[in-house]
Amino acid sequence: MSTLEVQTLLDLGEIGAQDGELVGGKAANLGELLAAGFRVPPGFCISTRAYDEVCRELTGDLLDRLPGSAAEIRSRLAGAELPAGLAAAIAAAYAELGPDVPVAVRSSATAEDLPHASFAGQQDTYLNVVGEAALLDAVRRCWSSLWTERAVTYRAANGIDHRAVRLAVVVQRMVDATAAGVLFTANPVTGCRTEAVIDANTGLGESVVSGAVTPDHFVVESGRITARRLGDKPTSIRSKPGGGTESVVQQGNHPSITDDQARSLAALGADVARHYGTPQDIEWAIDGDGTLWLTQSRPITTLFPVPAEPLGGLHVYLSINVAQGVYRPITPMGGATLALMFTHLMRNLGIPTDGPQPKLWRQADGWLFADITGMTRSRIGRAVAPQVFAMAEARTGKVFESLLDDPRLPLDPKVPWPLVRRLAGIVAHTKAPIELARTLWSPKRAREQAFGLVREIRAGLARTNPSSAGERLAAAQQGLVEVAAPRIARIPPRMLPILVLSRLLPRLLGTAATAEEVQILLRGIPHNVTTEMDLELWGIAQLARQNPETARLFGDSAVDELAERYRSRTLPEKIQSGLDVFLDRDGHRTVAEIDIGVPRWSEDPAHVLGLIANYVQTGDSGHAADELYLRGAQEAERMAAEIVSRLRRKSPLRARVAGFAVDRVRQLAGLRELPKYCLVLAIANARRHLLAVGRELASTGRLAQADDVFFLDYQEVSEVLAGADHRQLVAQRRETHERELRRRHVPRVLLSDGTEPEATLPAEAVDGHLVGTSASAGTVTGTARVVHDPVRARLAPGEILVAPSTDPGWTPLFLTAGGLVMEMGGPNSHGATVAREYGIPAVVGVPDATNRIVDGRQITVHGSAGTVEIT
Repeated sequence: MSTLEVQTLLDLGEIGAQDGELVGGKAANLGELLAAGFRVPPGFCISTRAYDEVCRELTGDLLDRLPGSAAEIRSRLAGAELPAGLAAAIAAAYAELGPDVPVAVRSSATAEDLPHASFAGQQDTYLNVVGEAALLDAVRRCWSSLWTERAVTYRAANGIDHRAVRLAVVVQRMVDATAAGVLFTANPVTGCRTEAVIDANTGLGESVVSGAVTPDHFVVESGRITARRLGDKPTSIRSKPGGGTESVVQQGNHPSITDDQARSLAALGADVARHYGTPQDIEWAIDGDGTLWLTQSRPITTLFPVPAEPLGGLHVYLSINVAQGVYRPITPMGGATLALMFTHLMRNLGIPTDGPQPKLWRQADGWLFADITGMTRSRIGRAVAPQVFAMAEARTGKVFESLLDDPRLPLDPKVPWPLVRRLAGIVAHTKAPIELARTLWSPKRAREQAFGLVREIRAGLARTNPSSAGERLAAAQQGLVEVAAPRIARIPPRMLPILVLSRLLPRLLGTAATAEEVQILLRGIPHNVTTEMDLELWGIAQLARQNPETARLFGDSAVDELAERYRSRTLPEKIQSGLDVFLDRDGHRTVAEIDIGVPRWSEDPAHVLGLIANYVQTGDSGHAADELYLRGAQEAERMAAEIVSRLRRKSPLRARVAGFAVDRVRQLAGLRELPKYCLVLAIANARRHLLAVGRELASTGRLAQADDVFFLDYQEVSEVLAGADHRQLVAQRRETHERELRRRHVPRVLLSDGTEPEATLPAEAVDGHLVGTSASAGTVTGTARVVHDPVRARLAPGEILVAPSTDPGWTPLFLTAGGLVMEMGGPNSHGATVAREYGIPAVVGVPDATNRIVDGRQITVHGSAGTVEIT
């Protein structure tokens, strides 16, 4: 029998930290805590080698039949006979704890406490086990608990291979607890890293962990108890003489721990968190002598990552991901590219910047933020920011306003002269008043100039033809900084009239138009590169439908097969040439297109072909997106004429002003998509060069694969070209990226102490309706289709798209959608604008919509009221 099969916890102080595969996450952590000097009940660990020896042969033929075979696996393991040597080693280790001493027997799986999955409660624990026979039986039951239905389902949901998971067993001397429970060293609800949260009950901690009672609840911050709530605690779990536990009735109106004990727990938790370098979820127990014991510690896996703050004090961060409709982490090169672009855009707009990224730029594990603390401190910021945020992302404005009474963010009464001077500098540098007048005078000329800048960017990017990897790396940056940034910076001044008139339009129209009628004016807006892209795809689908054989091809073929036929030039000629034209103009686009690490449609046209196939298959439903778009434009023109006619009866002058404003909004609003379109052009060009660099580095073994280049920044790629080895850094960043891709919730606003302010706001509901913000007028009832990733998503005509957020890569789905519901966004966000242009009812800024609305349920979207009814 190998000595590695049974090890004392103290011995695991070294081996556990180095080889969690041998002892599992729980045992490794306990061994590390003991080695670090923390008070942990003594015990030993039965390693995964023992599990392998006993269990592999019993389970091997059943693994291919999971989940149906889980019950058979459990039965075999529960009745397994332990090898004599293993049983003797367990008995000897048990005897060293004392004669028939009560012990706790805990499962310790190798997949526990992963960065994206804690596995808390997935395997069994047996308390107050007394005697050798009972101990060996508990070990077998721990092994079998690896194959409960909940454990098998949890692993499948988290993408963990059943064959890769093994189980160790931890045996510890029982703490005869007078009180026990759970301690979070950071607030798991709000995310605040400075608050410790304690749940406690008398007796053993099982009543708290299992949720059998409402425990006493304490919140401790900086040694102060800031919240205290006594639970009902009608029962307590106690050890029984001779083994096992029982539930005992108790009076729950007395606190299970004292305030001093709560403070001591919080201080101990802070020490443990400092040791691990990350917030911890800790199980603890207090014995009859008042001694505090740690029985488990694992990382809190649900906390959102916090940017490293270079300045002191509390800071407020605005999510750039949310603002851009990108509900996934950005690759490291993606973050570096955006920082580089924004730095040079600011310089070209007349804003002084130092360093490689904007001063207020923050990043954490692929999530991008802007530091908006200054807005909370100034009168101008407090007055303007909520309105600006509400236009782009409705609920962000409410979250921002909730921070203004925080004493840690006091108002600075001084006039923010640096800000005033900066704004004046921007106005002078861009000649904004002159451009405003010119654009209003001749919107056609303004559009021609703006689209001329697009052509200049395309031509400038095409002129670069580098050969070596070093030249390509330089060309990627030059295209962003020298070609695109100066030209993109010239577009916003031409968009200023859109912003001004969009805000003034409801006031100009006054009572002559309802809010719903104002939204109708914004349907069918021309000159929008995104809607034109969507309608072009629809047009290709209609070509396919006209030929029965081509229609069958798109109806019967898998998307990957269609993509392969496109690459091999074997699609029908009209479809092939139509896609060539489409991808030549719009192949630089994709979902999450601001991230340079995401493949473009031109690289992988499968998503585009899937959209076309969906359009072909749903074309007989009577839903014609192009006709609906044209009808929306006609409705807008009729509505404009009617509103102007109403005004003319009261004030001819006001009618002329209103007519002028409506005309200019419709002629210019389509330009709002142009800056991002140009930005993505430059990003796609840089991606092309960087992929070539990655292929060269992969061919020489300096990177494992070509797209590893997107997990470095420009300086680091330059270092690899010079001979540095960053493969381990790439592997770490890939692991982080994969972890964050699983994250479903992204905060709109985050504080530097980890607090998510929105978590403290009450969820809004009116008569059972979910409440958001009106984005596009109208009411529609249909089947909810909850979509987290639009790639290969299918949306039948009339179904209501429910999404976390959207960017241009999502908008082809709008052509068949009957309505839109988004968790993020405001009336001027991308998704809201496109929904209005297509004339589909939309409500945005609905908190947690993708979880509160069940896929396939019937819902009614009340676009004008800004509510969603679940029927």
